[in-house]
Amino acid sequence: MKNEKLNVTKLNHHFGFTEILRDINFTLEKGEVLSIVGPSGGGKTTLLHLCAGLLDVEEGSVENSFTSSSFAFQEDRLLPWKNVIDNIALGLLAKGVDKKSAIEQSKEIALVFGLEEEDFDKFPKDLSGGMKQRVSFARALVVKPSLLFLDEPFSALDIGLKKELQTVLIEMISKKEISILFITHDLMEAIRLSDEVLLLKADPGHIVKKFNYDLPQEHRDDKFIYAETAKILQNEEIISTFELELK
Repeated sequence: MKNEKLNVTKLNHHFGFTEILRDINFTLEKGEVLSIVGPSGGGKTTLLHLCAGLLDVEEGSVENSFTSSSFAFQEDRLLPWKNVIDNIALGLLAKGVDKKSAIEQSKEIALVFGLEEEDFDKFPKDLSGGMKQRVSFARALVVKPSLLFLDEPFSALDIGLKKELQTVLIEMISKKEISILFITHDLMEAIRLSDEVLLLKADPGHIVKKFNYDLPQEHRDDKFIYAETAKILQNEEIISTFELELK
């Protein structure tokens, strides 16, 4: 089996005359979770889109040898004319899975993500924001991607649902079933899920600090998360990047 990884080298990006990213370098190995944290407008989403092939790489390189990938966005991006199960099944059908099997797999993963059978025939307009995000995660993961791109998918969720969805991901991470590239401005979220956290400072976006966490995600309780967050908030680069200085 080939060694799956995402390797980003000397990556720069401009929109017109505006420099968005400068000299980005990192490697995401199979089975790892790497998060990129930084303030809004710092270039995180642009970097994720370059890594996912949604934007063309102009300078530097992005080498992705993962066999398959999928994406969960901050917005649910569900098709309004399809019901819950048909939305989840989209990726499977696109891969050529037969309709009956795609529907069965979609129902199974819908239940894993906390949806009820009576929700299966509902359309997006009938779903709460939290339910839509459950569907979005189920759709991304039903295809069993080896690499999952996460674009702040928890930012609009309440604490209970956020933790519930993270718990499902942590179970997959513990089994080494998935690798994740994850962007967020939430430091606690990054510490809960990541093996490595990269701090992206803005204007232009460039990596100024790396934080590594060896404790397996399933053993990181709230006490650990709070302690590590308190520690990281003392870091000068974090204070400067998030403009946390007292005025």
